[in-house]
Amino acid sequence: MNVKQFISTKAFIVHQNKVLILREAGAYEDGYNAGTYEIPGGRVEPGERFDAGLLREVEEEVGITSITVGKPFFIGEYHPVVRDEQWQVVAIYFECSTDTDKVVLSKDHDSYEWIDPRNYEDYPLKSVSKKAFVEFVKNFKSE
Repeated sequence: MNVKQFISTKAFIVHQNKVLILREAGAYEDGYNAGTYEIPGGRVEPGERFDAGLLREVEEEVGITSITVGKPFFIGEYHPVVRDEQWQVVAIYFECSTDTDKVVLSKDHDSYEWIDPRNYEDYPLKSVSKKAFVEFVKNFKSE
């Protein structure tokens, strides 16, 4: 079986000590785990700068155009089967900030929450997102 490989950037968007999570919609064409929560972000296009890809994905998924991209803090990998194709996704997670909590969801997600990152276990998160939260909360300092 051929494996498609992607690089993905993910934004831990922090606003007033809360982190934004999104629930995957059942109608999401590239989805593989409807009903679970994840971090905003997605695939970087060939030739696209990683930060430009992250900003583009955040705007597409949640309509936020005013984020500041910080340093990466976690790299994860997952291997979903999407439309009968085996994928390998290497995801780089960045701490980001914004001055707004206004979210406009794309059709790929059907719900969102701003959560205290220390309470991530209260939500059905994709496994790689759980691993990223473990790393994020190690250095999280609330204001």
